[in-house]
Amino acid sequence: MSRFIDELKRTHRCGALRAANEGEVVVLFGWVASRRDHGGCIFVDLRDRTGVTQVVFDRDYAQKHPSFAQHANEALVAEAHKLGEQIRGEWVIGIRGFVVSRGTNKNPKIATGEIEVLVLEATVFNKAETPPFEITDEIDTREEVRLEHRYVDLRRTSLQRNLMLRHRVNHATRNYLSDQGCLELETPYLVKYTPGGARNFLVPARAAPGKFFALAESPQLYKQLLMVAGFDRYFQIVKCFRDEDSRLDRQPEFTQIDIELSFTNQDEIFRLIEGLVFSIWKAALDIDLGELYPSGKFPELPFEEAMRLYGSDKPDLRFGLPHVDLTDLILKHEGGGVPFWAEISEKYKSGALRLETKPEIIKALVIPASANLSRPQLEELEKGLKEIRGFRGLARAKVGEDGSWTQSPLAKSVSDEMRLAINEAVSAKPGDVVCFQFGKETLVHTVMARLRSDVAKRMNLIPAYGHGGKWNFLWVVNPPLFEYDEDAKRFAAAHHAFTRPMDEHLPLLETDPARVNCYRYDLVLNGFEIGGGSVRLHDPEVQKRVFAVLGIDEGDAKEKFGFLLDGLRSGAPPHGGIALGMDRLAMLLTGAQTLRDVIPFPKTNQATDLLTGAPVTVEAEQLAELRIKSV
Repeated sequence: MSRFIDELKRTHRCGALRAANEGEVVVLFGWVASRRDHGGCIFVDLRDRTGVTQVVFDRDYAQKHPSFAQHANEALVAEAHKLGEQIRGEWVIGIRGFVVSRGTNKNPKIATGEIEVLVLEATVFNKAETPPFEITDEIDTREEVRLEHRYVDLRRTSLQRNLMLRHRVNHATRNYLSDQGCLELETPYLVKYTPGGARNFLVPARAAPGKFFALAESPQLYKQLLMVAGFDRYFQIVKCFRDEDSRLDRQPEFTQIDIELSFTNQDEIFRLIEGLVFSIWKAALDIDLGELYPSGKFPELPFEEAMRLYGSDKPDLRFGLPHVDLTDLILKHEGGGVPFWAEISEKYKSGALRLETKPEIIKALVIPASANLSRPQLEELEKGLKEIRGFRGLARAKVGEDGSWTQSPLAKSVSDEMRLAINEAVSAKPGDVVCFQFGKETLVHTVMARLRSDVAKRMNLIPAYGHGGKWNFLWVVNPPLFEYDEDAKRFAAAHHAFTRPMDEHLPLLETDPARVNCYRYDLVLNGFEIGGGSVRLHDPEVQKRVFAVLGIDEGDAKEKFGFLLDGLRSGAPPHGGIALGMDRLAMLLTGAQTLRDVIPFPKTNQATDLLTGAPVTVEAEQLAELRIKSV
């Protein structure tokens, strides 16, 4: 073994050799992906992260191939052949060999399929035990088993390809933002807990018994202070931490591309990020997004319109199927004979609900006749909605040739006038199925957004997961600054308290906070939010007015955000920024089904690490040293 690595250096990676390398003597290192013994002639697929090369152990090749004989030492070839008889799958080996053409036995399925390497000498670096599962992309092993042995799972080509793509995204990000004059600066992970955001992980401070750090859920406050300090263009590829339930596109620790700019506005931030996205897609997939977006800009959609049409602030625009808000129409008809609708109408009529805010709404979605969904399939769609908290059922009606409604309990009570008005409003045609949802606004939006997505998958308008070859970007802009908590009977910040209200809405802060929109924005791709940010509030006087709406007095503000407020009063420039989710970007770029397929060592949905067994209990002495008691 000492000859290899010390004397014989690797000349090529296993995916690099081509027909142009015929006649060369090469040194390869890697893992035995497969081994086939054809009567003394042993074929091994040697693998590393770049691909696979077929290497051949054959003592008689010196006689068969004169060029091979010029480089062969008979004793070394014989010794290598003995090793070839012993080696097994996943052993780590090195070989020195001679590149020859595979002649008529070329393999077009792999990049190195035109050649093979005849082994001149070989060594075994490490013998491997039989792996716990087959290392192949077409795998049916339970994910829990694969995560427990992640170091083996990561040898699979698909995962290695994903992580190499992620590297290209990192590289493109740093190059582009550096070229745009941004400085890569670091911010702390151990920070002060501040309320109002996601649930934090807490870290006990041993040197200050009874006190805790929080793990940063984002660099938000620090990057604003960097603007105050004069570092006017900042970025960071940074780890963030949130103690929240995991899901398809969320992990307790995640990575984001964090950006903040001074002396800027929303449009300038958009142009910077669009350029970054163009660079990432070119580097990662060699796709020129300029062909899809010749102006270099992504379309913009107001938040209110996104919710009205799609029930979501991250709508998937790869397909149509918009919602139709029927609230005003049904209120005009005082429920149109449908008892549930009449109840909502009466609430508005009596003043129990405000028309300006519309806390309860009625929406429809049309499933076109071309979908050809049977009644059992429609019931299956409804069944899938039951996992939404608060969902009680989906009303629907099939439109007949004469505009009548069939297969629906609504048909018994709805007035002809109401039915015809709805058919016209939703542009219903014979054979279409009109689905209705009514009740609290947030629940209606959630249900109808999920229904829209499920119907699109049923109609094969989009794949079950992955991009399907389509890249539909969208800026969702101008959302409300505040959201009203019906239970607490007070306003809360929809995002955070340092978002700048739109200039024309400043007079509404004291009179009608619900109508105050702000300079906040989300970048959406194929129904996923891949980035979000805002123009920040740098004016202390306006900040006081925003705090007043939130019920935060000067004392509370000082206690919770004092260090930031002091900084803003020290001469803060106008500034704004955004954070892009690196993990989510990688998931969408690769077409992976979950974030776990683009993170080297992910957590499970229960936020556990099956590889190491974390989290674990700790010794009582450790807890005592930290002045902590486990209850």
